[in-house]
Amino acid sequence: MRNRLLTLALSGLLTLAVGGGAMGQDNAAPAAAPGQEQGRGPGRMNPDRQLEHMTRELGLSADQQNQIRPLLVERQQKMEAIFQDQSIAQQDRRTRMQSIRQESQSKIEAVLNDQQKQKFLAMQERRGRGPGGGSQEGAPQPQ
Repeated sequence: MRNRLLTLALSGLLTLAVGGGAMGQDNAAPAAAPGQEQGRGPGRMNPDRQLEHMTRELGLSADQQNQIRPLLVERQQKMEAIFQDQSIAQQDRRTRMQSIRQESQSKIEAVLNDQQKQKFLAMQERRGRGPGGGSQEGAPQPQ
């Protein structure tokens, strides 16, 4: 667990260093493509980048973006709180994070039309987060 936290911290610093250099050269270019997630943990893709990615992939309207962004922010805050709370057992942490993801996914799906829902579910399955998927966004991976 200690090695995992050290790895996450170093990954975060490296991401900031690379991102800071890239921003100094070109403010329009993100440090990593929105679909490429850096490291593991709840902070690997911020809500704004997630929304940009979803907007591109799903063709979200401005109204849909305004409804989905608060859901992504809320999910990020809840995940970060669980990730930071070291008193929670690893299995309980995984269960809580999975519950947050499922709740968030349901709320997001409620905003989407049928075609967007199909694309959204396909996106989740590609990342192993669909029905029965193993790897969950933000979930600590077993070592």
